[in-house]
Amino acid sequence: DLLKGGPSYYGLLLASIGGGAVLAALGLPKLKKILGPNKVVATGSAGTALVLVIFAMSSNQIAGLGASMLAGASWLAVLSSLNVSTQLALPEWVRARGLSMLLTVYFGAMAGGSVIWGNIAGQIGVPTTLLIAAGGAALAIPITWRWKIIADPSIDLTPSFHWPVPVMASEIEEDRGPVMVTVEYQIDPKNREAFQSAMENYGHTRRRDGAFSWGIFEDVSAPGRFLEYFLVDSWLEHERQHHRVTEADIEIEKQVMQYHLGETRPIARHLIAPTPPKSQ
Repeated sequence: DLLKGGPSYYGLLLASIGGGAVLAALGLPKLKKILGPNKVVATGSAGTALVLVIFAMSSNQIAGLGASMLAGASWLAVLSSLNVSTQLALPEWVRARGLSMLLTVYFGAMAGGSVIWGNIAGQIGVPTTLLIAAGGAALAIPITWRWKIIADPSIDLTPSFHWPVPVMASEIEEDRGPVMVTVEYQIDPKNREAFQSAMENYGHTRRRDGAFSWGIFEDVSAPGRFLEYFLVDSWLEHERQHHRVTEADIEIEKQVMQYHLGETRPIARHLIAPTPPKSQ
């Protein structure tokens, strides 16, 4: 209605969006090399804001077609950057779930946003609504700038399989649990703060890979002796942890191990909740 066009013109608008997306796909690799993924997302957001302003303030059909092409290019630039970043940031065992969450949020926002903005437009008019949406898109750029997306293919998220196999006195049922794993470290007390800082980063990887509780304690009778613990739901879940540790995690582990004294690895113990006694 704002552009005073009919069904044929609407078809041209949709075709322009597709054309803009195709052109963006051709030039996006070079653009990412020049700007980097974070600036590409910011540029795409700014482009979307500009499109909304054009549709709100102009009734020129040629301008509408140009804005539609810019909308398609901006849409593809942002979605492609976020999609690639998600794939690079997630290891194989959780990548599919991460991508499904991204698409759920994306399409959920489209559906929910259509309802919300449609109701607002019914109250205050389409042009004003488009201008408000443009302001929100522009404002989102500085607000979200501190959160950087990951697009570094050099981060090696392949499984490392470097954890020693647990020593078991007998076969353990996979669904038994919970399981507590403890790791004993001996460090120089003067390195206490640096060690604890490194352990905090290590704790993030423990929780990421399935631990529902993690912590570290110091032995009051032996300064410098620390005991790390983490809990997982079952023995099967702990076995999965062995497959979830990545090559990139080895670097985090090295930051911890540099403070450990002794030529052998820290002592690791695996404890499991006892089986409830059978009722008489």
